[in-house]
Amino acid sequence: VFTFNAVEIKVQPSVRVKNGAPLSIVCHADISKSTDFQMKHNFTVFKDSKLVFMTVSDKGDAQYEIPMARSSDTGDYECTVEASGKTKSSNSIHVWVTGMTKPILTAEKKEVLEGDVVKLRCELPEEEPPLYFFFRKIKMNSTPKEKHVFEPHRNFSVVEFSVEEGDNILQFDCFGRRNVKLEFENSEHSNKTLVTVREPFIKPTLSVKPLSNITEGDRIQFECSTVVARMHDIEIILQKNKTILNSVRDQKILKYSAVATLEDSGEYLCKVEQGRASKTTKLNVEVSELFPKPILTASMNKLDENKELTLSCSVSGFRKANFSILRKNSNGNIWLKNSRNLTMRVNVNDTGLYICKAEVKGIVKESKPVRINVYAPVSKPTLSVVGGLPEVVLGKPLRLICHSVTGTPPVTFTFYKGNEVKKIVINDTYAMFLDENIRENDKRGYKCDARNNHTSGVKTSSILNITVIVPIRNASFGSVPYGEVEDGSETAFLCSVKEGSWPILFRIFRKTDREVLLFEKRENAHKVIWRKEAMNKQDTGTYYCMASNRANVDVKSHPITISVILASWQKGIIAAFVLIPIAAAVAVTLWCFLWKKKK
Repeated sequence: VFTFNAVEIKVQPSVRVKNGAPLSIVCHADISKSTDFQMKHNFTVFKDSKLVFMTVSDKGDAQYEIPMARSSDTGDYECTVEASGKTKSSNSIHVWVTGMTKPILTAEKKEVLEGDVVKLRCELPEEEPPLYFFFRKIKMNSTPKEKHVFEPHRNFSVVEFSVEEGDNILQFDCFGRRNVKLEFENSEHSNKTLVTVREPFIKPTLSVKPLSNITEGDRIQFECSTVVARMHDIEIILQKNKTILNSVRDQKILKYSAVATLEDSGEYLCKVEQGRASKTTKLNVEVSELFPKPILTASMNKLDENKELTLSCSVSGFRKANFSILRKNSNGNIWLKNSRNLTMRVNVNDTGLYICKAEVKGIVKESKPVRINVYAPVSKPTLSVVGGLPEVVLGKPLRLICHSVTGTPPVTFTFYKGNEVKKIVINDTYAMFLDENIRENDKRGYKCDARNNHTSGVKTSSILNITVIVPIRNASFGSVPYGEVEDGSETAFLCSVKEGSWPILFRIFRKTDREVLLFEKRENAHKVIWRKEAMNKQDTGTYYCMASNRANVDVKSHPITISVILASWQKGIIAAFVLIPIAAAVAVTLWCFLWKKKK
């Protein structure tokens, strides 16, 4: 009989060793036996749950030797012992082999052209992914450019660096990084790989003629040239302010000429491109002014229609020029006259922007635009209520509109209530005003003014008087007689309201199983009386009245109940028909009784 007391795992010399140092994983089985007897032990060592070592021994210890530890040996180790059908495992222990192997860097090419790319491969042959790779491009007197790549499944990585203008001798290196128990560890840098760069073409030369003293009207000529190793796919481009002026392909020289203007002053750029390679040269050109821009002046900028307008064009210190005056238009400028002066009688359609042009030696310059506004007078405005009649319900807002049929905008509208200014609005042909402070006995009329920049001044509307309609309030209903009415008699119904503007529409209804309109009348009064003659049994029911006016609000009274009963003479007839037979019967009975007694 035996039993496992414990299975232990130990690391020698330490759980943390340097890369290249020897490492031993020792597995020990502590076993209790009933007697001293020999038995075989199956030792198994796992790293990160993967089998790395197995042996059979009759001793209680086994040793897994690693002569030169590598960073790939880093991991969690566990030992399992099996004997005679019984198995027991140790606890896990973490081993960290510090220091990574030196990476190996190789370049696809040792010599490249500007614009090409350098393809690099960095490998950590004895490391296990996941790994981080860092590549550096190093050139003289410059900060290294770095790229990094994460490789989850392989121990190498490949990147590309572009070769730029000015690169000549380049060095590259790389290093690796791994993550161990949330701690990062870097390898040493690889060997430096040298790459030589050749120019596919030289930096272009940009020249201009004349070299100096360029004046507007002169013809300027640009020439851009380069020397190339091979002519295929070479392109030369001339630019100014990112605008391409000219370009050629598969040629060594570009030429461009133009008549100089003041706008031609500035920086010019010649660019030579071949594949990914690119080189540029810049040149500043200054063009002197032949004459300043013309100035357009107007006798008036704002004027009434049918008035006279004079436009004059001039160039400071320069009289010998060809002048023209034009009106700007979205579809193109409209020519008016080839002269420095223009006089015309204007109408509203002449409103707009005007310019003049001056030409000297083929150079044409344009003045700043001058705005001319021509005004037609406003017509007498009309003031009305939005939606119809000149009336408003008490408690509701009054919305007014003031409108001028003619008049050049903008038009300034002023609203008055009585003589008090209520609102000023600037608009084209109309304006709105909302009066929310309507009172029952407010007798002030409304009016509005309209004016624009025409010299004729202000036009005023007619006074608008508004009728304030008071809504119906508190309808009452009654009858005489009240409650019970004799059949065939007359009943007077009275419907009245406490307040409300005239005329008032009164309606009286009877409600049984349905509502029946009995009476309707429009009165210039706060009450109405309806007399119904000869009430009968069918007139029994519930009665009420409704009142309304132009406020369009129906006000309903409380209901009353009318019961039609028999008249007095009807009751007498019924009594006669009942009592006479009874009296006759009593008399007969009494006579019979007396006759029998006498006999």
